[in-house]
Amino acid sequence: MSSDGEHQFEPKADSGASKTFPSQAGLIRKGGYIVIKNRPCKVVEVSTSKTGKHGHAKCHFVAIDIFNGKKLEDIVPSSHNCDVPHVDRTDYQLIDISEDGFVSLLTDSGDTKDDLRLPTDEVLLKQIQDGFKEGKDLIVSVMTAMAEEQICGLKDIGSNK
Repeated sequence: MSSDGEHQFEPKADSGASKTFPSQAGLIRKGGYIVIKNRPCKVVEVSTSKTGKHGHAKCHFVAIDIFNGKKLEDIVPSSHNCDVPHVDRTDYQLIDISEDGFVSLLTDSGDTKDDLRLPTDEVLLKQIQDGFKEGKDLIVSVMTAMAEEQICGLKDIGSNK
């Protein structure tokens, strides 16, 4: 089928899966996720107005960006679609913390993941650093959404001494 002059398809690193999926605004609830201003957010408040003279009830969303903690708001007709981010949470064992603030994590397949920084949340940062200095076996939870990743939680599974 292909001759020397034809361009071959080259697969990209991205799996091709969409970073978001559509959902009707009226179906998004408190505790769910929504994309506001191109940022993945967790919904903390939803209020729906009555149908107006132009025929659409409106949903007012108040949400917190899952990566930087900023509060964002949006108003969308309840019958319209909103983008909802695919949010994944994965646990990794913490192996090392580098001088420049990057962490080395052990994946389920036995490989290492070295492209994540320590979290900016002061409390979580201190817990990770203190637990690591004490030689504890730590499991960090990494939240992934819309091609961003961040450490969002910590579990202490004991001491490795």
